Amino acid sequence: MLSLFKKFKDGLTKTVSAIAAQTHGLFGGRKIDPASLAELEEALYTADFGVATTTEILEEIKTAYRQDADLKGQQAASIGAAVLRRVLAGSEGILERPTTKPTVICLIGVNGSGKTTTTAKLAHKLKGDGQSVIVAACDTFRAAAVEQLRSWTERLQIDLIASHSGADSAAVAFDAWQAAKARGHDWLIVDTAGRLHTKGNLMEELAKIRRVLQKNDPAAPQHRWLVVDGSLGANSIEQAKVFHASFGLTGLVVTKLDGTSRGGALVGIYRQLKIPIYFIGLGEQPDDLQPFSVENYAKAVFGLEA
Repeated sequence: MLSLFKKFKDGLTKTVSAIAAQTHGLFGGRKIDPASLAELEEALYTADFGVATTTEILEEIKTAYRQDADLKGQQAASIGAAVLRRVLAGSEGILERPTTKPTVICLIGVNGSGKTTTTAKLAHKLKGDGQSVIVAACDTFRAAAVEQLRSWTERLQIDLIASHSGADSAAVAFDAWQAAKARGHDWLIVDTAGRLHTKGNLMEELAKIRRVLQKNDPAAPQHRWLVVDGSLGANSIEQAKVFHASFGLTGLVVTKLDGTSRGGALVGIYRQLKIPIYFIGLGEQPDDLQPFSVENYAKAVFGLEA
């Protein structure tokens, strides 16, 4: 079984490879010089770390370089990782075992973010941790979403509450909560729509799901997580701001980091919103949804070992 660090390292390979290529293997042992600093700056921008984080990393490496003209790339990598640890301090979302049954996790976000597959993978992870889970297929406006989730849950042997395409998503959520309560499940995970076929407002549809869940439990949904596509980079920040203003986000899941060289995007999202990151997607398999770890992320991005 792969170690958690190895999963991070493998999942962020495209970002690591892009930085290594642009800096001509700086972190492999080259000495720092003005040219390599310029290469590193370009690489960090390309990886979508943003102006603030890139500037902080470069300033600290330049300070170390002024103090030691023989500074090596590996030392610079350690400095970069230390900056990321500082910037991301407090960003790890810790999912405690529920004291209320069912505790509801509502996953929201635009279509294409990986919301439905994340729903299934999260349920699989919680089940693997010895907790009981039921899933609600509330993305009833996207024709393939219910069937996609049904396929996942059948494969992973997870309880599903679903209705037909076009059904009232809030009614599905209500029924799912009732079923979760009756069956004694720890968790209810709600997969929501990313858009509507009608001119109705998506945010109002999400608010309706929330109101209906609160008829069963005034505290529900206890978790409101935005699923964002990590390959969108800085574009995800504006998307997150809109959902946060409307829905009061309590967490983030950043997906598809294995398929992009822009793995720095999650740093910008966290810096802007200060919403904890609970999980990141590092591949297509059920076990590739992993709890976010600042330490593993910071080391993996800069090609350091565990």
